[in-house]
Amino acid sequence: MYSKILLPVDLNEEASWAKALPTALALCKSFDASLHVVTVLPDYRMPLVGGYFPEDFAAKAHEAVTRAQHEFIQQHVPDDVQVQSVIVDGSPWEAIIKAAKKLEVDLIVMASHNKRKFADYVLGPNAEHVVHHSKMSVMIVR
Repeated sequence: MYSKILLPVDLNEEASWAKALPTALALCKSFDASLHVVTVLPDYRMPLVGGYFPEDFAAKAHEAVTRAQHEFIQQHVPDDVQVQSVIVDGSPWEAIIKAAKKLEVDLIVMASHNKRKFADYVLGPNAEHVVHHSKMSVMIVR
């Protein structure tokens, strides 16, 4: 049923993956699907904020997140699951959808973990946007 599963992960926020990761891994094993772990970096090159960071900040941030994501994968993804590390830039929900399209995934598995307002309480702001704007299936894990 699924051959490629995307899992968005905020490496600084365990709630973004603690419940969704076991579900994604179980689906990968059940369907012999590959797992695509996506981490979104803010776009530091935007003119409004770019001037406040050193010129090579975005490249260094990308390198650091890549290393951290590889460590995350080593610690949390079993060897029998085919996994790809993906780092993207931009707003979280837009970057997740863009990565899902580019990778041609069948399913996005993500956690609902933010509780700022009622809509966020029910779903989470990024999860809500992904669900509403994605053309592929999305599984929200609570």
